[in-house]
Amino acid sequence: MNKAITIIVWLLVSLCVLAIITMPVSLQTHLVATAISLVLLATIKSFNGQGAWRLVALGFGTAIVLRYVYWRTTSTLPPVNQLENFIPGFLLYLAEMYSVVMLGLSLVIVSMPLPSRKTRPGSPDYRPTVDVFVPSYNEDAELLANTLAAAKNMDYPADRFTVWLLDDGGSVQKRNASNIVEAQAAQRRHEELKKLCEDLDVRYLTRERNVHAKAGNLNNGLAHSTGELVTVFDADHAPARDFLLETVGYFEEDPRLFLVQTPHFFVNPDPIERNLRTFETMPSENEMFYGIIQRGLDKWNGAFFCGSAAVLRREALQDTEGFSGVSITEDCETALALHSRGWNSIYVDKPLIAGLQPATFASFIGQRSRWAQGMMQILIFRQPLFRRGLSFTQRLCYMSSTLFWLFPFPRTIFLFAPLFYLFFDLQIFVASGGEFLAYTAAYMLVNLMMQNYLYGSFRWPWISELYEYVQTVHLLPAVVSVIFNPGKPTFKVTAKDESIAEARLSEISRPFFVIFALLVVAMAFAIWRIYSEPYKADVTLVVGGWNLLNLIFAGCALGVVSERGDKSASRRITVKRRCEVKLEGSDAWVPASIENVSVHGLLINLFDNATAIEKNTTAIVKVKPHSEGVPETMPINVVRTVRGEGFVSIGCTFSPQRAIDHRLIADLIFANSEQWSEFQRVRRKNPGLIRGTAIFLAISLFQTQRGLFYLVKALRPAAKTVKPAGAAK
Repeated sequence: MNKAITIIVWLLVSLCVLAIITMPVSLQTHLVATAISLVLLATIKSFNGQGAWRLVALGFGTAIVLRYVYWRTTSTLPPVNQLENFIPGFLLYLAEMYSVVMLGLSLVIVSMPLPSRKTRPGSPDYRPTVDVFVPSYNEDAELLANTLAAAKNMDYPADRFTVWLLDDGGSVQKRNASNIVEAQAAQRRHEELKKLCEDLDVRYLTRERNVHAKAGNLNNGLAHSTGELVTVFDADHAPARDFLLETVGYFEEDPRLFLVQTPHFFVNPDPIERNLRTFETMPSENEMFYGIIQRGLDKWNGAFFCGSAAVLRREALQDTEGFSGVSITEDCETALALHSRGWNSIYVDKPLIAGLQPATFASFIGQRSRWAQGMMQILIFRQPLFRRGLSFTQRLCYMSSTLFWLFPFPRTIFLFAPLFYLFFDLQIFVASGGEFLAYTAAYMLVNLMMQNYLYGSFRWPWISELYEYVQTVHLLPAVVSVIFNPGKPTFKVTAKDESIAEARLSEISRPFFVIFALLVVAMAFAIWRIYSEPYKADVTLVVGGWNLLNLIFAGCALGVVSERGDKSASRRITVKRRCEVKLEGSDAWVPASIENVSVHGLLINLFDNATAIEKNTTAIVKVKPHSEGVPETMPINVVRTVRGEGFVSIGCTFSPQRAIDHRLIADLIFANSEQWSEFQRVRRKNPGLIRGTAIFLAISLFQTQRGLFYLVKALRPAAKTVKPAGAAK
């Protein structure tokens, strides 16, 4: 009865809204109604209204969006008989409708996300057996050693979990490759990693052939293990010691639960954050997904497997014959298959792993191309909108996640649409300058306000648009290729632990400078047309403003593709732990404190100013570990010293002599999950729409200059080789 009443009320309200947005009104009336709606939305937003107030505010914003859609559909499309105007005009219309659809899906998913789960689930004596899979392909042994050591350090009964290294880089197929160099490299890797696993008490497993990429590797692990639950960590995703304690209990509460997914936290910035220097002050790009969207998906039982930092039920995986491998994004595809069979998922919004992001812009684009192509394969092959077994809202959840990766198409159209008018005088948008501002500007403003309301502390204004623009240039051909040939893309491993020795332009930066130059020329055309065609000045001003907005993004992108030098992808983590140090040639232990640590070394403060310490001195550090089985001491090398008042700071590099020493390194860096949560809390501040816009404009202006400087610097050596006129040949 209550459900029927709810549906009736919803229908009545919908009919009223439809009648209002289609009502013929004058431009002045529209402006007044829009202003009132914007004021109400801004007022509720400023008070951070939640619950029903949040829905009311979003409702006002939605009404403005729908009014714009109605006006755009009925009043602005060029005549069909003018194909030179209609075709680009209709493409622009489709791009805008795509944006409206994605906004609508976002509202369904994240308007009222579930709150973060705060308490550990399950009974204290519930300890199912767990197989911990670390799939690997070409990662360095030291990187794997730290991840495997962190997995071994997890706080869980030692006889109830087994850590597996699933090595696809040392398979029989690779060791018997026709290329002798590749075969020998695979053989060396096989032997090195097998020895590493023996020393760390970890199971090593490889297979005959590299079929179905990561999904096939994980399925091979399933075939050789028996644990009730399966945990997956990427090769560079080191877990905190409480990972299993925070996740496995949910499986006791729900026998139909197949997945507990946790967020991916990264200790290093992505290339955009590094080059713009926003990592310490602004939320990372992925925090919008893991901080809000996954909680919204979780509300509708639509949180999906993200390939790592997750626990899955073996019984559920057996229901679908293991991990799905039709697409190159086996994680989302596997979740889709299990959701459609009636299994449930849960998202725990607490960072319990620390990983590495791609260090170079080219690797970043390669990673995103794989995600985009994999999601397109799921959309084409699995058709989530028509998938039997899914609820209506689950279908919307998966459609939102897959359709998102079509953004290169509308983003490209938005980028070049102003040029049709400025260069060719095509009328692709039939409206006066005043109408354009009244409707389109209001739509854009309310869109920004609603995004800031939904994602304010997780995504600052204009940052999403920047990320989409810098990816569009290279993702567009990748998405087009998979649409025309869905079976073509193959799984490619993202490069890990890269470093950039010297500042340089990215090897894939050229298109960004070409686009920037084109938009500068278009800006000059706009200025010229304003003075030469004053009777069209209103329209030209509006289109020129649109082009200027694109130019701001294009200029900021020049800084994105100007790679800053960074000798190491690792970052120092503040830890503040007491320790003791014994210097070479001494029998005395000196009290000290560890100030910060990275995967390569640590900074120690010795509270003994009289101690003589020289560079390249060998020492031993002793610290009380968090986990059982972790050694207390490890050799280190002093590489620099700085004397202070009453103490001396020494910069040290790790010098592990045994594989087990990596367990102490992992204990120092990864054991405490609270440090990741605290780091995120510091960055999650909502600057608001006005201040956020000002910050973005300042970043863009500086990065435009920086990118042009890098370009001049890159061209300078070539200029020196040019011979003067008349020189001997």
